[in-house]
Amino acid sequence: MASNRWSRREVLGTMVGAASGLAAPSVMAQTVAPVPEPVRRNVSSFRTHDWQDHFDRLGRGIIISDTNTKVLQHWTADGEMRIYPTSVPMSEELTKRGYTEVVEKRKNPSWAPTPSMRERNPEWPVRIPGGDPINPLGSRALYLSWQYYRIHGTQDTRKIGRRSSNGCIGLFNEQIEEVYDRVPIGTQVKLL
Repeated sequence: MASNRWSRREVLGTMVGAASGLAAPSVMAQTVAPVPEPVRRNVSSFRTHDWQDHFDRLGRGIIISDTNTKVLQHWTADGEMRIYPTSVPMSEELTKRGYTEVVEKRKNPSWAPTPSMRERNPEWPVRIPGGDPINPLGSRALYLSWQYYRIHGTQDTRKIGRRSSNGCIGLFNEQIEEVYDRVPIGTQVKLL
């Protein structure tokens, strides 16, 4: 059985070899592999937007949800901005982009799969009542002017930061509750 322990002699030999590479960089340059590009992870990939690049005025408030960086920014009417990690649609076919607005708000919304979801997953229930622990809309939902599209909470926190939804934008329940309380009906929304 091989030991994972190094002897002093092996460690010293490794250090001397590395030091000789410093003394003769041309020799080392031939043996060093190229450094790969860093992988962008969810937190480091947050890219904030300026609302002025997308809207003429704040109005009742603005939500911009970036489906590439999986982040939602919310500005109140007085210009205070907060940022939240999100889940986004699983595929480009399920992703809708453009301008819409919040037309309705619901606490503990019930959920029913869309016709296309039922087609893909006929075993899914016809309806799940609000407050049910398996309800995919979580504790709050902001209904948009686009049919079937929502910004909502989720019980499944593993979805946040991933392409995991059937079209909606998902937030942690605690965070959608905060957004819900701060967002009036008529808030402008843009999905990028």
